[in-house]
Amino acid sequence: MQRPERAGNAVLTAFVDDLDARMAAMSARGIEPVQQETYGNGVRKVTYRDAEANEISFGGAP
Repeated sequence: MQRPERAGNAVLTAFVDDLDARMAAMSARGIEPVQQETYGNGVRKVTYRDAEANEISFGGAP
């Protein structure tokens, strides 16, 4: 993807077996998503960002 406005910032998406468990583990550490999405096919995606605008997203099947 080309996103020149994000040049120098990392973007990563990982698909996990249990998205709810991943989110609960992150929340237990005080880390909350900045965005949550559900696509038409039921796939869910949550996105987290740090202070330097690095972005990591986790996806999970319905």
